Amino acid sequence: MSPHKFILASKSPRRQELLKLMGVDFRIVLKEVDESYPASLKPEEVAVYIAEKKARAFDEDVTDEIVLTADTIVCIDDKILGKPENAAHAIKMLETLSGRMHTVITGVCLFYKQQYHSFSDVSEVYFSELSDEEITSYVEKYKPFDKAGSYGIQERIGLIGIERINGSYTNVVGLPTEKLYQELKKL
Repeated sequence: MSPHKFILASKSPRRQELLKLMGVDFRIVLKEVDESYPASLKPEEVAVYIAEKKARAFDEDVTDEIVLTADTIVCIDDKILGKPENAAHAIKMLETLSGRMHTVITGVCLFYKQQYHSFSDVSEVYFSELSDEEITSYVEKYKPFDKAGSYGIQERIGLIGIERINGSYTNVVGLPTEKLYQELKKL
């Protein structure tokens, strides 16, 4: 795709797989970053804020490589549903999403030549009504504790529960590849 070397600053197997499918050669470098954000930010600003915060951790370390950072949030009724703390919290989140529309926002930051190039994508996800048994068995089997909103669209709950999506499927997975490709062409 490009002669530049890429660093993916994410342990997400889903982001890694999407980049591989795009034909991007990359290495993974992880840094601990505090993912807190100011309460004054609107939900649509939070994902980009955190992605930029992750990219700033590479300020002193990178010369000719492109660092890709991302953050995905799930939002319903202007409330951000982060990663669940435990099984009971995951079940409560999925009960909130059941039968309703929510938005998934992924913020991406490309750090290249001491410049930050940030963007986001928004998808609307419509869940059908999920039974208590469907929710509980999903949480028990898939343990979605590393996922915003307590679900992975590519897992069972997404396959049986999502009626439709307005927007990018890969954005809901965790990396809006269509927009990413356009932004990389600009670099």
